[in-house]
Amino acid sequence: MIINTGKLAGRTLFITGASRGIGKAIALKAAQDGANIVVAAKTAEPHPKLPGTIFSAAKEIESAGGQALPCLVDVRDEASVAAAVDSAVKQFGGIDVVVNNASAISLTGTQETPMKRFDLMHQINTRGTYLVSKLCIPHLLKSPNPHILNISPPLNMRPRWFKDHVAYTMAKYGMSMCVLGMTEEFRADGIACNALWPRTAIITAAMEMLGGDEVDRQCRKPEIMADAAYLMLCKDSKSYTGNFAIDDEVLKNEGVTNFDEYAIDPSSPLIPDFFLDDFDDFAAKQSIKLDPTGKLTQPKAAAEGGQVAQVFAKIEAFLSEDLVEKTRAVYAFEVSGDEAGKWYLDLKNGSGSCGRGDPPVAADATFSMNSSNFFKMFSGSLKPTTAFMTGKMKLSGDMGKAMKLEKLMGKLKSKL
Repeated sequence: MIINTGKLAGRTLFITGASRGIGKAIALKAAQDGANIVVAAKTAEPHPKLPGTIFSAAKEIESAGGQALPCLVDVRDEASVAAAVDSAVKQFGGIDVVVNNASAISLTGTQETPMKRFDLMHQINTRGTYLVSKLCIPHLLKSPNPHILNISPPLNMRPRWFKDHVAYTMAKYGMSMCVLGMTEEFRADGIACNALWPRTAIITAAMEMLGGDEVDRQCRKPEIMADAAYLMLCKDSKSYTGNFAIDDEVLKNEGVTNFDEYAIDPSSPLIPDFFLDDFDDFAAKQSIKLDPTGKLTQPKAAAEGGQVAQVFAKIEAFLSEDLVEKTRAVYAFEVSGDEAGKWYLDLKNGSGSCGRGDPPVAADATFSMNSSNFFKMFSGSLKPTTAFMTGKMKLSGDMGKAMKLEKLMGKLKSKL
């Protein structure tokens, strides 16, 4: 853990998305110095699944030693941001640091991304970052050590990071392009513009809801981002600018060599975050680890028609009205490779059904993958979330209902 030095004492930080997750962690770290924190976020009422509001975050900040100003802010709305900036200046006398953390994500392909979702990501990620920076810059110019820090990735232009979710990549890279441009635009004015991105997946309330316990153990805590951000924001703004930093590299440069304290489970392999070349290396190593021979283990009683058919034969044996009642979803599978074809699993009607072809009613979720990865998933050697995040599986439709399928996979893996 990085020890606080007091360098942010009395400084005012305007942090978007600070009611939970990485944004709140950065706020709490700065609060230990006695900093003033503007909690600029859109959650004023408790969310049924995502804990934290601007008011609960403000209380935690004050308990940590800082001063807090909770502001209900929609970064898509110029008037909303302007009002928060004015309130911050009136309350604290100025703004020294901007942390553009608010972000929206949808890991969907072009045909699966509604324009409403496309607009949301671009309005929050790119436009919101630009707008918040723009309105804060007149006040940053008056600060002795002004910083803009965007929680965004290095600009990795490999097609691999565009092909599966081009809308999200464009929106997230828009934040990074703000760093690229504003670095030079405001270099002479002494405003530092930097980006910070995590080496690994970070456990947040949203990640917990998406991935469950298995994914949790392969993540790091938000505190690693908070410690890295703290170090960056304490640097001289005139000399430290234009960096696309990775959290653990920032810490390594300060002498940190052991990162176990930041891990949820130090014994579990960490999932690298998107936009880093480490991501593909991890996927390859996981495959080798799970299947050292490079070949799939054939089931003892493989049904005629291949492994995919065997999986559905096993699923059919599990079907029941009770399982339908618990699941209430229809799944479609588009399988490529050696056993290409379409399959379905109806866990919404009657006592359930499955088989080849399209489902009898519209699917709630559609999975696309090759037959090898399909069998690995259902036999337990490839986690669905890992398959999704590494691009081995594509998913469209209702994410919540898709996650219910994992429980069925857990029952099946001992049978395959």
